[in-house]
Amino acid sequence: MNCIIVDDEPLARTEMRSLINETSKAEILGEFSNAPSALDFLKTNDVDLIFLDIEMPMVTGLEFAEMLPKKSLIIFTTAYAQYALKSYELEAVDYLLKPIDAKRLDKAIEKAVLYTELLSKDTVKNTVESNTADFLFIKADRRFYKISFSDIKFIEGLKDYVVIHTRQQKLITAMNLKTIHQKISWETFLRVSKSYVVNFDFIDSFDNHNIYIDESEIPLGEVYRSDFFTKYAGGFLNSEG
Repeated sequence: MNCIIVDDEPLARTEMRSLINETSKAEILGEFSNAPSALDFLKTNDVDLIFLDIEMPMVTGLEFAEMLPKKSLIIFTTAYAQYALKSYELEAVDYLLKPIDAKRLDKAIEKAVLYTELLSKDTVKNTVESNTADFLFIKADRRFYKISFSDIKFIEGLKDYVVIHTRQQKLITAMNLKTIHQKISWETFLRVSKSYVVNFDFIDSFDNHNIYIDESEIPLGEVYRSDFFTKYAGGFLNSEG
């Protein structure tokens, strides 16, 4: 996987370069101090992944992300936690807070590699063929997969696709999050942000901003927060007084 770094701070670019070079999973094609320069590079070069700072002069990272083609995978890097939710609304692969932890970076790159592999498997032809009261049939890679609702941990929106995270595997299919949410049980599944639907049964913990399932940190959107606390956490919170 190749990548570029876009950050207006020279020291931040140096640190990111050093961290990325410690892993064999990503090759740096270029570094840029502003979004326009990076955009010019992207016009003539194929880039798999963009490490993108948010607060930059001329064009912010968030504004730049909205200019990019759907196929671009983005990992936001910033010192400001308040941008986390907005970054996921732009369907970023991940969001890293500065100073960036090497293990956290490695996990984010692994996620980007996985999605690149999934998207390369002729996923445009993958579809949800049918559903019943307790399972879906997903057609992917010329096979039909029976996915029980009870095995789905959460569903993630990614560009024009959804990634279905189950106990055993991850499957990607060409469908938006709203459509697939309508095909699954509303009793155990709840949309918690623009990019995520979660299965209540797999939630390990939560706070005011995130839901944690295994090693996944899922953002809890402001628009969806009240509904989540009412439907999932209401009984517990009321009992706590």
